[in-house]
Amino acid sequence: MQAWVTADTRRFAKFGVPAWKPADEKTRPVVQIDPRTWYQEILGFGGAFTDASCYLFSQLNAADRAALLHDLYGPDGLRFSVGRICIGSSDYTTSVYSFDESTDPDPDLARFSIDHDRAYILPTLRDARQLNPDLFLFSAPWSPPGWMKLNHSMLGGSMNRTYFAPYAQYFVKFLQSYAAAGVTVQASTIQNEVDTDQNGSMPACIWSQQDEVVFVKKYLGPALRAASLDTKIWILDHNYNLWGRVIDQLSDPDLCKYVDGVAWHIYEGTVDSISHVHNAFPSQNMYATEYGAVITSPDFETDWSEWSETFTGVLRNWSRSIVGWNLALDERGNPNKGPGQSGGIVTIHSGTQKITRCGQYWAFAHFSKVIQRGARVLSSTGDMPNLSHVAFTNPDGRHVLVLTNRGGLEMQVPCRFEETETLVTMPANSVVTLQW
Repeated sequence: MQAWVTADTRRFAKFGVPAWKPADEKTRPVVQIDPRTWYQEILGFGGAFTDASCYLFSQLNAADRAALLHDLYGPDGLRFSVGRICIGSSDYTTSVYSFDESTDPDPDLARFSIDHDRAYILPTLRDARQLNPDLFLFSAPWSPPGWMKLNHSMLGGSMNRTYFAPYAQYFVKFLQSYAAAGVTVQASTIQNEVDTDQNGSMPACIWSQQDEVVFVKKYLGPALRAASLDTKIWILDHNYNLWGRVIDQLSDPDLCKYVDGVAWHIYEGTVDSISHVHNAFPSQNMYATEYGAVITSPDFETDWSEWSETFTGVLRNWSRSIVGWNLALDERGNPNKGPGQSGGIVTIHSGTQKITRCGQYWAFAHFSKVIQRGARVLSSTGDMPNLSHVAFTNPDGRHVLVLTNRGGLEMQVPCRFEETETLVTMPANSVVTLQW
């Protein structure tokens, strides 16, 4: 048995837990783990390589930058294994840009270029993948180029259907150009947050349910196949409360033949929405692709139990991944061209270049440092106020149990695994990971 705890002043610190012993049938377990009942396979954990985050990485001195990337992607760090890429700029950026800037329509994409990303985004991606060669990268646009939209701007608005075919080729050129620059992208969504234009305050684009279906099945899916690209397509990339939209979309078999799964954001609705869609379409994969910390939150650096409870719910509802929002921002949540107040998984302080880690970072540690790609979620049952739990079996045969105490008091948690048991004493506001 190995165990780690985050609580009070301890951060993923070694923790004393009694070894498994033969179970006493008189003991009533709070958490019962069944290794013979398993669910989805885990792809991994990670964050978003926004322009803002990669820019801040590039401003660090070489030694600090290397150390931070090692902490996030190295084998003795968080071991992040999934990353999100922006196709053009998001709201967290030093400038608003697309890969085909033009005041006039450019349907032949003659002006297409990824040169903006060559300065610090692509180098960061290459360095991260060198640290973790198994890094799975997926992409998402916040907006098509302005000339493809009805409002002729990357800020808000909606797509002009006239340009569906050129936009499919825009994806193809992005994927091919990134691959030529040494960064293969394994999956892509159609649009970050399909159901909002953010009131025109940032790069965004509304996609109706039907437009997303038509674009995938008639344009993007065929374009990727024609270009011999095996990039997976994920739909939605928005909140739980849109699960009904997803079920309607996946009811179209011509769409499903191109779609690998559904990308979910965690801001609105309830997590069981993922299970609703999984139960209707069990062959489709589920991925949690965004949830950002709020830099102005008073417990920004200590809310690890809240994050761990959220992660637990996502993983108990069929998601194969959890990807946070910006990998790094400064202490004010910058660089930022939009209305949000997100904080980075790590904070790089603008005046000192000091690096600090928030509650989300420490919650990730209890999952990403211990759960391997290919792990299976196991059945774990049992209820106790303020307690959440999720169990796994790793490809190497070891088992993992993550326990979260959201409460303000210490709790005793009897756990049973097959014919053995242990008792875990959990501090208030704590996350405990067991591995055996």
